[in-house]
Amino acid sequence: MINKLLFLDTSETYPYRNLAVEEYLTLNVEDDTCILYLWQNRHTVVVGRNQNLRKECNVEEAEKDGVFLVRRLSGGGAVFHDMGNLNFTFIVRKADYDVAKQTQVILNALESLGIKAERSGRNDVTVEGAKISGNAFYRKHGNCYHHGTLLIDTDKNKIGKYLNVSKEKLALKGVDSVRARVGNLIDYKTDISVSEVKNALRHAFSDVYGLPVEDMTADELRQDDIEAYAERFMSKDWIYGSNRFYDHTEGRRFEWGDIEFYFNVRNGIIDDLHIYSDAMEQDYIMRLRNGLEGCEYSQDRIAGVIDSMMASEDDVTELPIERIGSDIKAMTGSWDFQ
Repeated sequence: MINKLLFLDTSETYPYRNLAVEEYLTLNVEDDTCILYLWQNRHTVVVGRNQNLRKECNVEEAEKDGVFLVRRLSGGGAVFHDMGNLNFTFIVRKADYDVAKQTQVILNALESLGIKAERSGRNDVTVEGAKISGNAFYRKHGNCYHHGTLLIDTDKNKIGKYLNVSKEKLALKGVDSVRARVGNLIDYKTDISVSEVKNALRHAFSDVYGLPVEDMTADELRQDDIEAYAERFMSKDWIYGSNRFYDHTEGRRFEWGDIEFYFNVRNGIIDDLHIYSDAMEQDYIMRLRNGLEGCEYSQDRIAGVIDSMMASEDDVTELPIERIGSDIKAMTGSWDFQ
């Protein structure tokens, strides 16, 4: 049961350090404690843990414009951050992880500003049908985070400039462009400011949990650990991933997200496998890759690996893993095994 609320609002805008602080807080959160961490990144594209950066982002354009390219720990899709966007992260132990309650903090904060928002689908918050917040989730060793964006006055033209959103995905949302799908809070409250939203979140955090909020600062954290995490987030291997050519590419979109398989087959064995996905279940996707790497390239053997995979403690999912596995098994059943 939560009996302590901590609040960290950083002025840092360097994305690799902000993600490092987020990871540090997640790995070190204490029992019965919930941390609300607020942060902003300047001109940044962030992709999900298992996404193909080159497919999700116009990398050449972003690099030319000096946009930071970042890969986070959580699953989900790509997002653009600028100083018109505010990021939030709720950090707790598994026993107190409650997405509905955490999301209620966001909804209450916006309501206090005169904006009626609602949770939509698995991971969005919308106002009058427009997406103003996308959320993603991560768990490791019983420690969890739930983070997301709040579009206050983000440059929507840059979202369209740097992100490559599939037409199939947009069609499922009933729109023809990413700019048409998203909205800014300034569209509903013309004098809104980032500082005003921060204050509203802090008060709503206290109200929803019924506890006082204690402020903390980044100076209280172990800087050596944070620098080590930041170095990994800055690594080219971490950000860009593989740049190889593959003999086999297979992909499909499901209700729970996109998934793409890139691999070679050598002497009848799956080799050099990479799986890209915007699914929230990032740990399952990584286990799937490990399970299929080195597997005999046959329908029966692949189906057997998928059937053997169960949910683990670190999975953060609202859909049964068995449902996702069933979809993937059906997809692999149509591959050419000749």
